[in-house]
Amino acid sequence: MKTVTAATLVAGGATAVANLSSANATADGCPEVLVIFARGTFEGPGAGKVGDPFVAAIRSRASQRTVVDEHPVNYPASLDFPRVVDGVIDASDTIRSVAQSCPATKMVLGGYSQGAAVAAYTTFDHLPPNYDLPAGIAGPLSPEVASHVAAVVLFGLPTDGVVSLLDSQAPPIVIGAPFNGKVLQLCNPGDPVCEPGGRDRPAHSAYVDNGSIDQAADFAAAALHW
Repeated sequence: MKTVTAATLVAGGATAVANLSSANATADGCPEVLVIFARGTFEGPGAGKVGDPFVAAIRSRASQRTVVDEHPVNYPASLDFPRVVDGVIDASDTIRSVAQSCPATKMVLGGYSQGAAVAAYTTFDHLPPNYDLPAGIAGPLSPEVASHVAAVVLFGLPTDGVVSLLDSQAPPIVIGAPFNGKVLQLCNPGDPVCEPGGRDRPAHSAYVDNGSIDQAADFAAAALHW
């Protein structure tokens, strides 16, 4: 995964809280819940074809007084897989910023396909061997910051084999210890991205229509104690 500059990290921090919707803000300017979601490859800016209905499903489970906001992760979502690090920085810096500025806000982290890799890498609790960050760049989320994330939902998370094909230097995806018990991984049978040996390519696009969105939203709602 590529090295990033301090300027990139600072820019991500500057926009993290600004992306909270003022129209849905509570009296103190903070939502009760923030969904941070990374879209899949080639999807345009936003939460994407899986993220949008996922956020809508969470909102449908909230009470009328509960403010659920969203932060679509800012990263290219292209075949330049090493750029997932841009998304990891945006997601992790958003979590840090919200944890500091809106400590009562509960967060849900998620992603689809390449975006699921972004979300999973964001949970790292240590730097992988031979992965050097420049001086001044924040490392993994601290356990205290991670405690503000109630749930992590991963749709079609690429296997290590798929990741290696896309970026031979990318570290294996290992969920960090502070997120143990908070993660739901959804992989459709035959999905070649997340199931080793899978050959059913349409399965990778079926998460919106096969009940996975509702399953994920129910998982998040339970984690939020709704």
